[in-house]
Amino acid sequence: MKEFEAMTDRPIKRPGPDHPITIEPNPARILVTVAGRVVADTRAALTLREASYPPVQYIPRKDVDMSLLERTDHSTYCPYKGDCAYYSLPLGGDRCVNAVWTYEAPFAPVAAIENHLAFYPDRVEVVEEKAVR
Repeated sequence: MKEFEAMTDRPIKRPGPDHPITIEPNPARILVTVAGRVVADTRAALTLREASYPPVQYIPRKDVDMSLLERTDHSTYCPYKGDCAYYSLPLGGDRCVNAVWTYEAPFAPVAAIENHLAFYPDRVEVVEEKAVR
């Protein structure tokens, strides 16, 4: 980690007691739709819980219809997760601009979310069907 810190002027932080991050498999089926179209359908989501933020479902890229997404130039940086890239869902109109995000090269403590996408639940419809036990 020290070598990487020397290569960037942006802060890099590790999750800990003051800012916990956990990632766990979600056994439920997660279905994401926009304008009546299924964008994602998975039983392999990862639930990321970070500090006091609401839990986020990260869906494997293989379970997302990438043909419905359009990469944007928007990007952000999280000192705990790394550089974040965004996609829009054109079929959802203005409401769905930058509605999807991904960490393509996440920092080691959150490496499990690599090749996963997350959706803003206020811009798409996300249904979580509880797993049957």
